[in-house]
Parts: sequence; structure tokens; C-alpha cells
Amino acid sequence: MTDAPLTDDREPARVVAEMIDHVLRLAATWTAWDGRPVPSGDRIYTPHKAIRRVADHLVDHLAEIEDRLAGRVPLPDHWHASMITTAADLAPFTEHDLDEARSRLTRLARIWTARLEALTPDQLDHSPGEGWTLRQVAFHLGGSCTTPTRWATCPADIRRHAQWRCSPFGALGADTGQRVSGVRCVLSRS
Repeated sequence: MTDAPLTDDREPARVVAEMIDHVLRLAATWTAWDGRPVPSGDRIYTPHKAIRRVADHLVDHLAEIEDRLAGRVPLPDHWHASMITTAADLAPFTEHDLDEARSRLTRLARIWTARLEALTPDQLDHSPGEGWTLRQVAFHLGGSCTTPTRWATCPADIRRHAQWRCSPFGALGADTGQRVSGVRCVLSRS
């Protein structure tokens, strides 16, 4: 296990839910993706890969804490994570895909909220088994998509990585471009 995540006085359930909200705000821009994977180091990223990785990360740690609370040893980590890019990762990211991502991640947020809110402060800070405390696990999840260096789990706003010019609604005219989460985007003609 790597260095323990820093925690603060925020409720762990809120930390996880805010990360998921952040991902979904970004995902609202991904329907503007031009189909080209975004390279970062020795890996590439796409909208579908980001959603897959966020969901897998949430499921992996949820299984870990459920095992630990039940007195079981968690399964070893055999995820390929962002090291692989599947054919499904390369598919276009449509409004339907965004709707599916919202449904999937919103449900995972509810499950995490219910689990974390059911724990006492003592259970959060003195967790059974080996590894981080359950509070630290929540903060680890919360930090996994909120910094620019975390592309392995969650790519940034696609508008910064595609040939799209974006501005607040109204600035580009009523009939131009595609509306994306409070922003209007048009394909750059340059």
C-alpha cells in the first residue's frame, strides 16, 4: 500500500460523492470527444476508459471494505486498470453513454454514502484488517479524480484535449455548436 491519503474534517461519504459529481460534470463534456485517445506517458485515455476506471475503482474499494468489515481478507488486486485499452474504450461517447454513466456512478455514490454513513467514527478511524483506515480509503477515492495528475483514473475536461472551442452559453450564438453542461462547444475551423 502506498502512502496513506491525507484526511480532513469532511464527512467521508461527502468526499466520495463529490468526486463522483466531479467526474459526471467532466463526463458531460465528453460527448464532444473527437475519437482520438489522449496520450499521457505510456498510456492512452478515452471517455469510456475513464468511466470504466472510476466504476472499477469504486467497486474494488467497496469490496475491500466489505471484506474487512466482515473479517475476511480482501481479494488481491488483479485489475489491469489503465494499463490496457479495450475495444469498448475506443467507442464513441454518446449522450446515451453519458446517461448510462450517470446511472451507474450515481448508484455507486448512493451505495458508498449508505455504507460510510452507517459506520461510526471509531470504525472509520480504527478499521479492521490491514491497510488504510476506512476514512483514508474514502479520501483516497475522493482524490483520485480531482487533480490533473490523476489521468490514470479520470481524464480531464475533454474541451482542453480536443479541437473544440468552448464558451458560456450565448457567446457563440443560439444556433451554433453543441450544448455541454453550461458551455457551448463548436468544432474549431482552424
